[in-house]
Amino acid sequence: MLRVSDPLAVAEKVSGPLPELTADEIDAAAKRISDIIEPTPLVRNARLSAATGAEVFLKREDLTAVRSYKLRGAYNLIVQLTAAERAAGVVAASAGNHAQGVAFACKAMGIKGRIYVPTTTPKQKRDRIRVHGGEFVELIAIGDTYDAAAAAALADAERTGATIVHPFDDPRTAAGQGTIAAEILEQLGRAPDLVVVPVGGGGCLAGIGTYLRERAPETAILGVEPSGAASMTAALVAGGPVTLPEIDPFVDGAAVRRIGAVPFTAVSRFGGRVRSHASLPLLTTTESNRGAGSFRMMHVDEGAICTTMLELYQNEGIVAEPAGALSVAALRELDIEPGTTVVCLLSGGNNDVSRYGEVIERSLVHQGLKHYFLVDFPQEPGALRRFLDEVLGPDDDITLFEYVKRNNRETGAALVGIELGSPDGLEALLKRMDESPIQGERLDPGSPAYRYLT
Repeated sequence: MLRVSDPLAVAEKVSGPLPELTADEIDAAAKRISDIIEPTPLVRNARLSAATGAEVFLKREDLTAVRSYKLRGAYNLIVQLTAAERAAGVVAASAGNHAQGVAFACKAMGIKGRIYVPTTTPKQKRDRIRVHGGEFVELIAIGDTYDAAAAAALADAERTGATIVHPFDDPRTAAGQGTIAAEILEQLGRAPDLVVVPVGGGGCLAGIGTYLRERAPETAILGVEPSGAASMTAALVAGGPVTLPEIDPFVDGAAVRRIGAVPFTAVSRFGGRVRSHASLPLLTTTESNRGAGSFRMMHVDEGAICTTMLELYQNEGIVAEPAGALSVAALRELDIEPGTTVVCLLSGGNNDVSRYGEVIERSLVHQGLKHYFLVDFPQEPGALRRFLDEVLGPDDDITLFEYVKRNNRETGAALVGIELGSPDGLEALLKRMDESPIQGERLDPGSPAYRYLT
């Protein structure tokens, strides 16, 4: 009996020996998918170029038919199935984007598929899966993480003989994602100095990095993970894939507890160094010089990702999902030599508009503009007015106020959310609060109460 945690064993049991991930295989994948997937635009971004001093290009994978790069890998795998394998159907697990790619491919080739998604997958993504797959796809929601859905899909494949279409841990999937790198080189007409790649399970990084290492070895590669799910970094530190004890599921397209064996094998050959999980080496000015060909991993705070999402929308009209904004968010933390040619992979645009309230909240907190307090108000007329006059700054605003008066007490605690006019205003606000007879306590950003609010 195969363990359901071993997708490669399940895949090889069904499909036989899998191809090796190489640049030649990626070129072959590019030919296979060309009938259904057009090259996505590579667009210079004037705002980001001016902000960094570099020549920044966005690879717009959010403009594919399924609004993410995932169609490339799914179609490349499914189109290679034998007639018998197609008759047996396919199964897949996904947080949303890979599922849409599988659904699109199933409908295009008339193949039946069962797709398992976490129950936390946004409704917008579920609806799009159904639209792309139509009658050919059955959608099954199970568990609250990608890993729970993956276990169910792998068990299905072992039980039924259907082919597992893995979102990252299969060289056929990774080769499909690697076609992005082939397009970048052709569209740019030369090798870029740096390519920034978002990382979840690692298939996209494996494919793009493998192609660049063989076809443009002078290009530096930077993999970027969300801070709450840095599974590739953990694997490179440990010397092999490890399962993170917990993750922040907010960046749902990249929130993976454990990277795949195929991506790890490929990425570990890129020649990068990681000193520790907590202290990561960044791509510094010297390492970003043309011809450096370095490889590094870094992680970005979820709040910074939210700020980037809002900036892309407000300035360029780009609707990026959290994982899609990862590569652009990383630019804030890099020291890049002026004139360097940088390509950021904008990996997806399947963002549910109902999430923008949380996006805005996380962005404000990250920028130091939003803070929460428990304020002990005297239960007497005018107490709130005194707080506004004595504590609040001229550019500060109350965005949350929850208070219930209790007549049998002299004071009553209120939950107060304050948005500052500037991050620099926090110290002065805390000083005025200390000097006021109305006592207040700032909620620790790491406390359970604070996490509940944000």
